[in-house]
Amino acid sequence: MATGQLFSKTTQALFYNYKQLPIQRMLDFDFLCGRETPSVAGIINPGSEGFQKLFFGQEEIAIPVHSTIEAASAAHPTADVFINFASFRSAAASSMAALKQPTIRVVAIIAEGVPESDTKQLIGYAKANNKVVIGPATVGGIQAGAFKIGDTAGTIDNIIHCKLYRPGSVGFVSKSGGMSNELYNSIARVTDGIYEGIAIGGDVFPGSTLSDHVLRFNNIPQVKMIVVLGELGGRDEYSLVEALRQGKINKPVVAWVSGTCARLFKSEVQFGHAGAKSGGEMESAQAKNQALREAGAVVPTSYEAFEGAIKETFEKLVEESKITPVKEVKPPQIPEDLNIAIKSGKVRAPTHIISTISDDRGEEPAYAGVPMSSIVEQGLGVGDVISLLWFKRSLPRYCTRFIEICIMLCADHGPCVSGAHNTIVTARAGKDLVSSLVSGLLTIGPRFGGAIDDAARYFKEAYDKGLTPYEFVESMKKKGIRVPGIGHRIKRGDNRDKRVELLQLFARTNFPSVKYMEYAVEVETYTLSKANNLVLNVDGAIGSLFLDLLAGSGMFTKQEIDEIVGIGYLNGLFVLARSIGLIGHTFDQKRLKQPLYRHPWEDVLYTK
Repeated sequence: MATGQLFSKTTQALFYNYKQLPIQRMLDFDFLCGRETPSVAGIINPGSEGFQKLFFGQEEIAIPVHSTIEAASAAHPTADVFINFASFRSAAASSMAALKQPTIRVVAIIAEGVPESDTKQLIGYAKANNKVVIGPATVGGIQAGAFKIGDTAGTIDNIIHCKLYRPGSVGFVSKSGGMSNELYNSIARVTDGIYEGIAIGGDVFPGSTLSDHVLRFNNIPQVKMIVVLGELGGRDEYSLVEALRQGKINKPVVAWVSGTCARLFKSEVQFGHAGAKSGGEMESAQAKNQALREAGAVVPTSYEAFEGAIKETFEKLVEESKITPVKEVKPPQIPEDLNIAIKSGKVRAPTHIISTISDDRGEEPAYAGVPMSSIVEQGLGVGDVISLLWFKRSLPRYCTRFIEICIMLCADHGPCVSGAHNTIVTARAGKDLVSSLVSGLLTIGPRFGGAIDDAARYFKEAYDKGLTPYEFVESMKKKGIRVPGIGHRIKRGDNRDKRVELLQLFARTNFPSVKYMEYAVEVETYTLSKANNLVLNVDGAIGSLFLDLLAGSGMFTKQEIDEIVGIGYLNGLFVLARSIGLIGHTFDQKRLKQPLYRHPWEDVLYTK
């Protein structure tokens, strides 16, 4: 392995298995270091493509998402680091796929528990192809002031505290990611800080060893001293001992091997990492510390004395003019996320949507303040739900029952009406449910099912003004407006619409007042004297009766009634009801496997 520096201020990575927080931490570190380009070039999410929005300082950026490692590598040829956040089940396969990409130089494997046989294969392939594996079971690594892997060094506050936003003079390598954070802090207190830090991971077979990185640090001119934190178990530290004895390392090495307390236990103890257990005297922390000391490393008498040993070594190098301490610089302020700032009370922000009919923030959704469970427990129906979501109040049962009757009576009116016809033609063209439904709904308007609001509006205006049916009809005629709610293509005075009769019967039986309906009937009597097809249709019946419902319930002001009619609530009833039938026609055509519809020639008048 050896060679030198792994990362720089232009290093870019591919991030496998999208995790928002570690990627954002990488980008925040980039901004802190003054990088011109984000360190994450692309994200790999198997089976997904597109973009993920994240922040690079104050700027929101879109990072490409690729479905395969091959596609990402081809799209970002300058990205030579692969950060693998896959689970232990797939980490080996995805890491091998990355190593086989000619553009990938370094692979960091975060997952713990990767099978040892798989790890050995990765190590063998990496060595044969002059590539570097960091991990498994690693937090990653960091090039101070330039690049970091995932969650390395923790939060931005910790990074600033440890002065990792600019390079220092110390190369650091550890097995433990958690202890790396501790040592970054200690090193920053007593030296000018880290130049590069690596956590090789705590598994029995790490992809790269302590000595691999120490030898590499030895080749980096900016690294003036090296700090190593090992642990009991395994024999990795002895390769470092051998390198020291052979004179391959000419920079001061301050080292400590944790786990000296293991001898206090009568039986073998596992210390967190898979590799942190002593397999004999040579693998004990005491034996390793002694061997490192004898090989020339600076080894303190305890972990508590480790920081002091680092300080003493650094100060000696400064005295010998081998280190010129880095001048301190003030890092830029990382913009705080809005949601965090709001929670802490630092800022206030306007909302983008207002909702008064429902709330899903609690343990269960609530409609107009009524919990979902309460609606079910009370045995309320669709009409009650509509009263809550549309009118924001619980209407009396006769009102909600009337709403339900309207929905049932208007659900369908056969396949020949324009809405059903459009839906049938669209379904037979092979379109999906939503497309078929919408094609039918788009025909609803003044000439088909959309006259309920107009009927209510004109009947109300005429009644409230005290106009006689004659005055009302004739005034509409002078304006060139057909009376909404009057007239039918099929029904006649001697063949009334059964739906209208059912609605009128229910209202006369249950409503406290039907003054608007009776007025509509008087208008019908006058219009029938002109033509036998000018009957009160279902739009007119619903429109007039809804006025009676709103006025008679005593729960709405005159202004609210005018607003309800003006907004289009009543046409909403027809839209809701007819959607049931249009969906039915869609399913019917698909169930019958009907072919593409073509209108017959004989039903078309071809003329010039």
